[in-house]
Amino acid sequence: QVRLVESGGGLVQAGGSLRLSCVASGSIFSINDMGWYRQAPGKERESVATITGGGRKNYADSVKGRFTISRDNVKNTVFLQMDSLKPEDTAVYYCVRLNNMTPRYWGRGTQVTVSS
Repeated sequence: QVRLVESGGGLVQAGGSLRLSCVASGSIFSINDMGWYRQAPGKERESVATITGGGRKNYADSVKGRFTISRDNVKNTVFLQMDSLKPEDTAVYYCVRLNNMTPRYWGRGTQVTVSS
């Protein structure tokens, strides 16, 4: 059974930083494509960043240059370093395991709130 557990969310002022972590279990992590999605109040879920098993990364235009996705295959963990945060980054952030670059498994989410 695939399990994804996020941590690292919280409240931060605009311009600040947060680092999200997601520990995965139940599959061969090193070959899995992973990603982070988010859902802001009243909006649909959107892709923030993805990383393939081979390390290729992709970012939403809204976070390019501010967010960095990475992974540690020894610790079965994927990270999202978020810098220069803006109030519009406020959302619940979800860790996902992708199949054919489509979310297949979701974590429960972690709240990120950026105050102005």
